[in-house]
Amino acid sequence: MAKVKLTKNELKRQKDNLRRFTRYLPTLELKKKQLLVEIAKIQTEIERVESDMEKTDRQVADWADVFAEDVALDEMISVSEIKTSHGNIAGIEIPIFEDVVFEESEVDLFSTPVWVDSGLEAVREQMKRRAFLQVAKKQQDIIREELRVTIQRIKLFEEVKIPEARENIRVIQIFLADQQTAEVVRGKIAKAKIEKKKQESALP
Repeated sequence: MAKVKLTKNELKRQKDNLRRFTRYLPTLELKKKQLLVEIAKIQTEIERVESDMEKTDRQVADWADVFAEDVALDEMISVSEIKTSHGNIAGIEIPIFEDVVFEESEVDLFSTPVWVDSGLEAVREQMKRRAFLQVAKKQQDIIREELRVTIQRIKLFEEVKIPEARENIRVIQIFLADQQTAEVVRGKIAKAKIEKKKQESALP
């Protein structure tokens, strides 16, 4: 702990610091709770989308096995852009998934099996879900980093700043009280000396 000045001005400064720290700490605690809630909400959404993807994969696998034609659907379509906007959670900016722009090659309806249209729709849906997951995991990364910093600040306030300010106040108050006591004692001694001189000068 840095050496503190033992003055009335420093005492006021330390008291102001303590008030500021104790007032700001609940705000940090609230922010921590908000961030934890948001991480949990995003995780729930991620798990829901992953479950939908697994379900679609099973459905596609069932009818793809039935038709068993060698058609590379993933070569017919690709993601050219993931559209996002900006959102705000507990004072931090995060990306919000909006949509996906696809790049698709021309499909010859005469030379491809009839189920290809349905297959391409399933691929689009899965690619859209994957894009959503990519953005959602980015959201989690940003919020988790903010949570880490917030927890560090809470610990700093709880374990360092607040105890330090309280200890500084205690030390300064003891010093000032001792000084005041010493001044009173010096005053009494001085007064006693003056009285003694008066008495001595009054003697014949």
